[in-house]
Amino acid sequence: MQGTDRRTFLKLMGMPALAALPLNLNRALAIPANNRTRTIADVEHIIFLMQENRSFDHYFGTLRGVRGFGDPTVAKFPGGEPVWRQPNGSGYLLPFRPTDDVGATFLPDPPHGWSDTHAAWNAGKYDRWIPNKGIVTMTYHTRKDLPYQYALADAFTICDNYFCSLLGPTDPNRYHMWTGWVGNDGAGGGPVITNAEAGYDWHTYPERLEQAGISWKIYQDIGVGLDAAGYWGWTEDPYIGNYGDNSLLYFHQYQNALAGTPLAEKAKTGTNILALNRDPERLMDIFRDDVQQGRLPQVSWIVAPESYTEHPNWVPDVGAWYVSQVIDILASNPDVFSKTVLFITYDEEGGFFDHLVPPTPPASRSQGLSTVPITNEIYPGDAGHAPGPYGLGIRVPTIVVSPWSKGGWVNSQVFDHTSLIRFLEARFAGDHANLIETNITPWRRAVVGDLTTAFDFRKPEAWKHIVLPSTETFKPDLERHPDEVLNPPADQALPQQERGVRPARAIPYSLNAHAAVNPLDGSVRIDFANWGAATAAFHVRSANAVDAPRTYTVEPEQELSDTWSVLTIGATEYGLSVHGPNGFLRTFKGGVAAGRARLDVGVDYDESSHTLSLLIANEGAQSATVRVLDRYAGGRAEQRIAPGGWMSEHWSLARFYGWYQLIITVEEDPGFEYRVAGHLENGHDSMTDPLMGGLLHAR
Repeated sequence: MQGTDRRTFLKLMGMPALAALPLNLNRALAIPANNRTRTIADVEHIIFLMQENRSFDHYFGTLRGVRGFGDPTVAKFPGGEPVWRQPNGSGYLLPFRPTDDVGATFLPDPPHGWSDTHAAWNAGKYDRWIPNKGIVTMTYHTRKDLPYQYALADAFTICDNYFCSLLGPTDPNRYHMWTGWVGNDGAGGGPVITNAEAGYDWHTYPERLEQAGISWKIYQDIGVGLDAAGYWGWTEDPYIGNYGDNSLLYFHQYQNALAGTPLAEKAKTGTNILALNRDPERLMDIFRDDVQQGRLPQVSWIVAPESYTEHPNWVPDVGAWYVSQVIDILASNPDVFSKTVLFITYDEEGGFFDHLVPPTPPASRSQGLSTVPITNEIYPGDAGHAPGPYGLGIRVPTIVVSPWSKGGWVNSQVFDHTSLIRFLEARFAGDHANLIETNITPWRRAVVGDLTTAFDFRKPEAWKHIVLPSTETFKPDLERHPDEVLNPPADQALPQQERGVRPARAIPYSLNAHAAVNPLDGSVRIDFANWGAATAAFHVRSANAVDAPRTYTVEPEQELSDTWSVLTIGATEYGLSVHGPNGFLRTFKGGVAAGRARLDVGVDYDESSHTLSLLIANEGAQSATVRVLDRYAGGRAEQRIAPGGWMSEHWSLARFYGWYQLIITVEEDPGFEYRVAGHLENGHDSMTDPLMGGLLHAR
């Protein structure tokens, strides 16, 4: 291996000989979870570690079993191209890997503010990423680049439907984590959609914890010479300070807190000691001491110096080293680890592309409907920023590390940063009613979950031999480096996702969408139904470019309907796709002119038998030879249906863990195609999509 340095060699080898990172990690994992009550009450320590500026696809689009580059229900542009194929001048650009080791690459920092992110999102069209963020937005990583992060996902639980809170930059997203919103009602200095850091007055969640007598603390580097102008630990030296990411300190109640008072002692002062020689080993001194001495608070937030945050152009390797130190320290006290939940997430996507169009509330009637009030979820605009939904923002990586989340699970419920507060509510609000955060808007509280479905508190995974690769070679070199010069490949190809499936947590969705064509006025009506236990947001796209995307938020046991007028836009063809959480998809394609096929396709589920049923009625004037293709089993059903007739077919979904994708076509009308896809939830844990995992041939 001449010409390969030690750092690269060890990464390529996966560090099997150095599997003990540390030896006490396996010892900690071998200790049973604190199962005193077999409920969330057994969690005694909750830690939030929020890193910087990475999207889900950018980091984990190639990871086995998550909704990544193998997604068979990816959203498409009106011309039929998947959203991965982003317009780039007169051509397009697919995600690309710029170097052989992206984990050690100093990528440029793409734009990630309110204006450029809303422009890339483009009211849901999702087609303006490169003009607004540059080619670096399309870069991605693999397991080779991120061995530690991928190993964490293999060992614990990754959330592949977790979105940042706001289509914009760092501070507003962190305000959602610490307060539930950005002052959306205009009081207290809000709403805040930029990194203005002007000083604010609405209440924060740590204040609720303090009032309830729940211990909490911010672990951050003290730095040197805190700037009295308000940067609170951020310095020009990226290896000290907290990079300004302790956003509590932009609130007046913390800025004005007197020394010795709770807000000052727990948030305003440094709680890590860093030697003047910038020794990385000293970063975690007080956190390490608190863990080892059994003084870890009930709720903690860890805030890293700039170079450790993974914010470009800083490299993911150094962030992995920092995260590994946190997990190392927790593992050093197995009793603490057995009672701890660590959430590792990212404040926003940092300008990096992700293929899932985020759920958003409809800003106007023309943009959709919601059964939930959307009060305070639409920014009215100002002189420098267009109006639009605050969020949800772009999907970001989130890994849940705890003895109740071991086993390499995927959770696909919709979450955002307010879910972190919701988890604290779930843990503590039963004893303290004032811990329900009223800042969280009704729409957001309905649409996002509280993260409890990421755990099994009743029967947590038994210990397995889990090996985390060493991060010793990732230790920072204490220097700044120039941006990498990027050159996209001449021959483009969609990245390949790792083959295989992984266990999937049960999530509370049971959704449906039904299309009905009215030949008299040439319109298509879609009925949205929610039979599950959680509110869902549907995203509807049209093959007619003049029809803008729409969103529909539907609460449990409720329905919504809306109509697309085909003839009024000068067309006779319709093509509508309905996207929902966890790969839910309905597509309706056909024509409204006389003589075209008109089928009514009904879908029903039987959760107890894990069965899906189709009832297909011919509402047209001509007989139709109807074919149904099962993309999983490869089977076909065919029947010629006379006008007014019908056919009924049933599919057992147990063989493919509840996943289905059925394609309905008509021989006499090649332009007709309906597609139903998704996952039948029955309240039990399952496996991820084998079609997404490359285990089935495309049929």
